[in-house]
Amino acid sequence: MNSTTARTTRRRTLYVASAALTAAAALTLAVCSGASAAEAKPAGHTKSNSVAAGGWSGLQLTSAKTASPVRTQRLADGVSTAEITKLGEQHYRAKIVARGEVLATLETNGHDDGLDANDMFVTLTLDGQVHSWMGGGHQGPGTFTLAGGWKAKVTKLGELRYRAQIIGHDGVAATLETHQHDVGLNANGIYIVLSSGGIISAHA
Repeated sequence: MNSTTARTTRRRTLYVASAALTAAAALTLAVCSGASAAEAKPAGHTKSNSVAAGGWSGLQLTSAKTASPVRTQRLADGVSTAEITKLGEQHYRAKIVARGEVLATLETNGHDDGLDANDMFVTLTLDGQVHSWMGGGHQGPGTFTLAGGWKAKVTKLGELRYRAQIIGHDGVAATLETHQHDVGLNANGIYIVLSSGGIISAHA
């Protein structure tokens, strides 16, 4: 899907849609949205949180005084790397680079970020950790079993717009929503990406 691939030269822009986390919930859902992260607990011990989210973030101007390079990490495709920079508290940027060219940028700022890049899924967490994996995607609409005991009910809302309800034993724990941009979250070490084309994948 050409809006989210990390193998094209197009850069994308993360648009924060909206988010609301229920204070009573203990689920850590650091999502690609405007929501702040909450503490997580395993599936089956959650209350409902709803998070609507955007996905890609383009390069933003940041003062050299505040940016602090952290490390470079090879990604699951064996070709791309993530160049991770700390911009502030819970604020990290990861440039996805292949053959010396920046293909895309992920950025956290109080929330995680994520993307689907031609069947390689990548998340950047609030503490600057990058997780990537290949495959395992399910094409929505539909209801799918994910890693960690979660289920995801994916529905199509419109062009490049999908919603995924993340469901545990106690019901809906969180809701991801794309609006032309991929979204991702960290749920207690289970990393989930929902693409703007309706593909959802999770990895422990």
